[in-house]
Amino acid sequence: MTPQLDSATLGTMIDTDGQAATQSRFRRRWARVPRELGFLLATLPVVTIAFVVLVTLFSLGASTFVLVGGVFVLAAAMVAARWFGAVELVRLEAAGMPRIARPAWNTERRPGIVGWLRRYLGDGHYWLYLLHGGVVNFAVGVATWCTAITWLMTGLGGVTFGIWSRFLPPHEAGNIWINKVVIEFVVPGIQLGNDSDGLQRNETILYTLLGLAMLAMLPFVTHGLVRIHQGIARGMLGRFASDDLKREVAALGASRDAAVSAEDHGLRRLERDIHDGPQQRLVRLQFDLASAERALDSDPATARALLEGAREQSREALEELRDLSRGFAPPLLQDRGLAAALESLAVRNTVPTSIRLSLGESEIAPEVERSVYFIAAELLTNVAKHAAATTAMVSASTRESETGERVLELTVFDDGVGSAAEAAGHGLAGLAERVSGLRGEISITSPEGGPTMITTRIPLS
Repeated sequence: MTPQLDSATLGTMIDTDGQAATQSRFRRRWARVPRELGFLLATLPVVTIAFVVLVTLFSLGASTFVLVGGVFVLAAAMVAARWFGAVELVRLEAAGMPRIARPAWNTERRPGIVGWLRRYLGDGHYWLYLLHGGVVNFAVGVATWCTAITWLMTGLGGVTFGIWSRFLPPHEAGNIWINKVVIEFVVPGIQLGNDSDGLQRNETILYTLLGLAMLAMLPFVTHGLVRIHQGIARGMLGRFASDDLKREVAALGASRDAAVSAEDHGLRRLERDIHDGPQQRLVRLQFDLASAERALDSDPATARALLEGAREQSREALEELRDLSRGFAPPLLQDRGLAAALESLAVRNTVPTSIRLSLGESEIAPEVERSVYFIAAELLTNVAKHAAATTAMVSASTRESETGERVLELTVFDDGVGSAAEAAGHGLAGLAERVSGLRGEISITSPEGGPTMITTRIPLS
C-alpha cells in the first residue's frame, strides 16, 4: 500500500526542499565569486593597456592616413583590437560566463595591397573590436573596477574595523561620530552624549554591520558587474546573425553542387555497370536464343545446349541486376528499416563482418536511410575487393553533435592493408560528394599497412 502523507508532513517536506535549494543557489553564487573578482580586479590594467595601445595606433594611423605608412598603422590597430577582443572573451569564459560565438572573420586573400587592406579595413568586426577596446570597454571597465574594489574594500574594512581602528589617532572633540549622526537621524529627538567609549563601541558595531551586509551582497554585485561586460561583449565581439546566414547559404550551395555531382557520378556509374554487365549478357542471350531457334529442327542436341547456356546467361544477368539494385533501396530497407538492412549487408559480405547498432528512437528520413545504406554497401564492397582484410566492423549510432544537432554516425572498420584515399573519380570521392550533399562530413583514417576506419556523420534535421 502507498503511504498517505498528511498536509503537515507534506508542508514540512516542501519547506525542507525549498531551504535546500536556496542554500544550494547561495553556495553556487559564492563559488563564482573568486573567478568574478579575478576578472573584475584584473580589468583596470587590461582595459588601460588596450586603451593606450589602440588609441595610439588609431590616432597615428588616422593622422598619417594620406601617407602610405598610415594605412599599415591602421591595419595594425585592427589586428591589435582583434587580439584584445579575443583576450576579453577568454577572460569572460574564465569568469564563468557562457561562451560567445566568435565572428566569422574575413579570410579571403586577394592579390595586391588593396586586397590586403580590404581584409582588415573592410571587415565591420575589426571596427567594432576597435570601438570596444578603445572606448567602450575602457569606460565600462574603469567604472566596474571602481565599484568592485570599493565594495570589496568597504566590506572587508567594516568587518575588521574593530581590529585596525585601535591604531587610529584619538577622536578629537571637533570630529563627527558617524553612528551618532545615524542614530539621531533614525530616532528623531534622541540626544546621545559625548561618551567616547560608548560612541566608539557603537561605531564599531555600525561599521561591522555595514561590512557584513556588503559582503553578503558581494556575489550579486560581482555577478552583475561581470554580466555588464558579458552583455557588451556579446553585442560587440560576438558573431553577427548575418554571418551565420552567409555560412548557411554557402554550405547549402556546396551541398547542392555536391548532390548534383554525386547524382551525376552515380548515374554514370550505373550506366557503365549496366553496359558492362547485364547488357552484355542479354545481348549474348539474344544471340544464343536465335542460334537455338535455327538449330531446333536440324540439330536438337545443339539447340538444347544453346538453351541451357541461355538459361545460365539469364540467371547471371538476374544476379547482376540484383546486385545493382542493392545500391538503391532494397525491399528490406523499406520494409524493416535501416538497422535490418545494415545487418543484412554485414551477413552477405564476403569478409566476416560484425555490426554494432545504436539508432535509438530517432526519426530518420527515407533519403538519409537510403544514402547511409548505399554508403555502407559501397564501403563494404571496397573492403571485400581492395582491403585484403580478414575482419570488418560496421557501427551506426545517433548522437548529439557539439552544436546540439542530432547526427547519424556510420563507421566502417577493417584490418586490411590500408592506404585508402579520396582520389578524384574514384569511389571514395563519390561517397564524399554524396555525404556533402546531405550536409554531412566524412573522415578517412587509413595509414599504409592498415587498419582503415572511415566515418561519416550526417545531420538528421
